Formats: sequence, structure tokens, C-alpha cells
Amino acid sequence: MSESDIDVEEYEDVWVFVEEHAGDVMPVSWELLEEAKNLTEKTGEDLVALVIGEDVDDVAERALARGADRVLVADDPVFEPYRADPYGEQFRHVVEARKPSIVLIGGTHTGRDFAGRVAVPAHAGLTADVTEIDVDEDGLLQARRPAFGGDVLATIVCEEHRPQMATIRPGVFEAAEPDPDAASGEVVAVEVVVDEEGTVSEVLEREVGDAVDISEADRIVAVGRGVEGDLEPALALAEALDAELAASRAAVDEGWADGARQVGQTGKTVRPDLYVAVGISGAIQHVEGMNDSGTVVAINDDPNAPIFEHADYGVVGDLFEVCPALVELLEERDPQEVVHQ
Repeated sequence: MSESDIDVEEYEDVWVFVEEHAGDVMPVSWELLEEAKNLTEKTGEDLVALVIGEDVDDVAERALARGADRVLVADDPVFEPYRADPYGEQFRHVVEARKPSIVLIGGTHTGRDFAGRVAVPAHAGLTADVTEIDVDEDGLLQARRPAFGGDVLATIVCEEHRPQMATIRPGVFEAAEPDPDAASGEVVAVEVVVDEEGTVSEVLEREVGDAVDISEADRIVAVGRGVEGDLEPALALAEALDAELAASRAAVDEGWADGARQVGQTGKTVRPDLYVAVGISGAIQHVEGMNDSGTVVAINDDPNAPIFEHADYGVVGDLFEVCPALVELLEERDPQEVVHQ
């Protein structure tokens, strides 16, 4: 199929890729299902979930319970564990055969890895690292993503290519909740086109360090430029709170924290119950990544720091004095009690 062969009128329905690994579904999949419902309410189309894996009947049922009208399932041992070539080939086959109008994929390592393998040969339009989605009256996907270093949000539309694809940043939407009584859709088995003999597997072993997905953390202590490279006070506070360490872009750019721990428009979006900002000024790019947190506590020696406008509690003071004092307080109390007060 060439680009000139695409008739956009032949494409319909909104698809969500439900990413699973050994039965564990990535949370962003349920987030996309919930947001896709809003799109289908506007377009009048069906909400379709696509599941690829081995022994994934339970995953398909869970997708129905979370609002999918139909679940397409490609079930075969060739898909476990994940490899980009089998996933990409299978996904592209289903897309070309069934012609969805919109396809949403979580911006995980897996999603980013194979999305291009589908979009390029299928002549689809693909927008990466999307943080907001909508559709206009003509059914065109409005995919918004940070641009120019996070200073602006660019809206990307795809008028001539189908499907309209987007990889969505995890944590930016609320997740769909299961409702077994509403699971009235159907599960459809699709043809598996991948041949194990045509794939190559290579087992690699390497040490990957302490990589963590902060988008799933219930508690976060985040550091900014104000820590001046000394993470010890924040690390001690994080340990006392049983929290994950995160960082602003400034702290990551200085090399004080790994990029996987960056919060903001050019990092990750988080929704913890507790977010403690230590030495963070509160630039809008950072706030965009954490403004849906439950309770926000800011520690900064500048009383005019913008972060205080977004905090439930603010402490104006030297973080190198405030953090140890808080640790001492927490050692006398249950961190759970502190979070819920």
C-alpha cells in the first residue's frame, strides 16, 4: 500500500493497545481506555482494545470490564517475552486489515519501541510523547505534546494519513475502573501472522542499575537546583517517608539525578498521594508534571518561589536544616499518619 492509496473515509473506531507482560498490564493501558471513551463519545465510533501476548484471555476480559466495546486478541507463544519485530509485524497486520481511525499506545519502552514499526510501513501519522488528546468535529485527532524544550504545547493533526497514531505519556490521565456489569462487549481472536521460525531471539544479561518508574509511586520527594548537588537530605527524607526520589529538569541537567526520575513536561507525569518538592523553584514545565498530586509540600528558602502557589503546605527555610528536622519528626511518627493529615 502506498501513501496515495489511503482513503481516510475507510477508517473508523478508536483503538487502544493494552500492553501486558506475563499477565501484568501496564497502568497506562487503563488510562488510555478511560480517555478513549471521551473520544468515542464525540465520534460515535466503537472503542476497541488490542491485546497481544500469550494466554491473555484474562487481560481481554479486564479490558471489556473497563469499557472496551470489542477486544481483538492475538494470542501465541511467539509474543512472550516481548520482542519488537513480532509485535510490530502483528500490530501492522491487524491495523492494515481492520483500518482503525485512531490508535493510542502507551509511551512506555515497549510502546515507543514498536510504534514506528507500525506507522512507517502502514503510512500512518504518528505523534510521540503526547500529553493531551481530543478530536474535532471531523474526527481529526488533536494530539498535543511539549515542544521547544517544554516551553509550549504543540497540537499535531494528521489530515491525510491513517490511522492517526499517538504514543501517550504514562500518568497524564485517570485510569478506567473495572465494572464487571458493564462488560457486554465481545472478544475476537485475530489471525497470528508471525512465524517463530522467522524470528530471532538472543538472551542478553546486563546490570541496569536502580531504574524505577516514578509515575507509579505513591510518595515522591523531588529535588531541584536548590540542593546544589547534595542529595543526602532529600534521600534521608525519602527513606523516612518510604518515597521515591525524583528530580526537576535542572537537577537532571546538572547530572545529580537520572533522566528516568525527571518530572515535568519533558520528563514524566506523576500523581502520588504525597509530593515533597525540595529546592524546586516551581517553573511551569515542572508543575505540569506533578499538579495532579494529592498533597504537595514545598521546601524552599525563597518565600516568593512559584512552587508555593501550587503547594498545600510550604516551608520557607534552608532545606539542609528543614529536611533533617522532618526526618527526626517522622522517626517519631507513622509516615502513613503524616500523609493523611
